[in-house]
Amino acid sequence: MRFSFPAVIGSLALSAALVAGPAAAAWTMDPARSHLAFISIKAKDVGEVHSFTEMSGTIGEDGMVTVSMLLDSVETLIPIRNERMREMLFETTNYKDATLTAKIDPAIIAGMQPGDIAVIVAEGNLTLHGQTQPMVVEMQAAKVTADTVMVAAVKPLLIDAAKFGMSDGVEKLREIAGLESISNAVPVSFVMTFVDVAE
Repeated sequence: MRFSFPAVIGSLALSAALVAGPAAAAWTMDPARSHLAFISIKAKDVGEVHSFTEMSGTIGEDGMVTVSMLLDSVETLIPIRNERMREMLFETTNYKDATLTAKIDPAIIAGMQPGDIAVIVAEGNLTLHGQTQPMVVEMQAAKVTADTVMVAAVKPLLIDAAKFGMSDGVEKLREIAGLESISNAVPVSFVMTFVDVAE
């Protein structure tokens, strides 16, 4: 297996997908082979893993990348907690999605072949709860076939709920659950698969 290590400026996970195919290609996420998980930390040291069941993503021929998570699809494995997160934390009546965006030079993808693995440092923006914050992520992209690339976080992203104006929602969840604390720091990990829609 050959390894290449290009330097990329792009969105969190999607910029890595651009190393997977020919220049000027259009890509789309395969939700069945994609997963994003986040961890809530309560009572100082109790961690619980949650996810979103509905995601979408595209990479345009011009290198514009977008990934969206439907916040109503939050899954904590406890129905009442799903409802509380939707209503109190994410406030999905007003904020439907969390979105990552970036503009990438599609020419950077020309060098990879099936079997290549690339470690990529990417810069992008996350829009959540009406706020946009820059993000930096280190990830690994593997070109599975000529028209498929899989991207995974090398290190978890740390999302600060306070920076997105969600501290009040965290406090409401803490109060209704009768907890001593819920951390504003939220680790996030992901594995995402993109396919070249032209193939």
